[in-house]
Amino acid sequence: MESKVSEGGLNVTLTIRLLMHGKKGETVKKMREESGARINISEGNCPERIVTITGPTDAIFKAFAMIAYKFEEDIINSMSNSPATSKPPVTLRLVVPASQCGSLIGKGGSKIKEIRESTGAQVQVAGDMLPNSTERAVTISGTPDAIIQCVKQICVVMLESPPKGATIPYRPKPASTPVIFAGGQAYTIQGQYAIPHPDQLTKLHQLAMQQTPFPPLGQTNPAFPGLDASPPASTHELTIPNDLIGCIIGRQGTKINEIRQMSGAQIKIANATEGSSERQITITGTPANISLAQYLINARKVEEQVSRSQPQLKKLPAQRLAVQYKGQKQD
Repeated sequence: MESKVSEGGLNVTLTIRLLMHGKKGETVKKMREESGARINISEGNCPERIVTITGPTDAIFKAFAMIAYKFEEDIINSMSNSPATSKPPVTLRLVVPASQCGSLIGKGGSKIKEIRESTGAQVQVAGDMLPNSTERAVTISGTPDAIIQCVKQICVVMLESPPKGATIPYRPKPASTPVIFAGGQAYTIQGQYAIPHPDQLTKLHQLAMQQTPFPPLGQTNPAFPGLDASPPASTHELTIPNDLIGCIIGRQGTKINEIRQMSGAQIKIANATEGSSERQITITGTPANISLAQYLINARKVEEQVSRSQPQLKKLPAQRLAVQYKGQKQD
């Protein structure tokens, strides 16, 4: 987020990220000239698109007003072909750095409650970060006017509490269908079901053609043995000296969260035990997840030890370490 604060308080340059589905993003292109904001739409064959709106706050508010009214227009048009009588609210999803979400929620939820009550909009902050990022989704729903007022208040919070540390932006994944191999056959995942891969139809192709779904993954089915897409999770434990645990965790957990995001592993750090000079770390995930998490933790530990002996050494972010690790694995 860029900000150039002037005496006017809100006469600043701000960047807001918005998550959209489908081709709604195409409409946004027409809004650039009218709002005066810079509006960029992420490329790629993804069901979700990131719309980045940058500019002075008044231009951002104009852009959001146009988006909200356009969404309402789409809802009204879709209702003309529907028996529904009550008009659903307009819903937008912002993408906000997790380090700013605490300020948005406020102590004991006070800030988010104040925003809900003063604007009439519903605001929900996701508990989990979006995949492979340090950002969370903030869902706003209500009338277009309520949404505009809500966005204004969120902008004020974001300006008053800039993001802390490095932000790993959320990038939507392309709409590719995963393929798994089980029992010597190939299957594609559709929702929570597995069906035979169209390129490798087997003796089960009759069922696939009839669109008979397989049982949800993870449940056993005697008729189709070996159909289980989730690799078994394993656990690995390691110990870290107490005086180095801080560099692994980072300020407000930023470093350990970065390692979790980069490795895809679950990482738990045991509380300090009296009389012990070490802390136990438990890593759970696939062997690949665990290996990468171990590498990142050990690299952070070695880096801290070296930086203490050579203070001028710059610390490497987990993303860079992960790239190095993958390069080593290829070698």
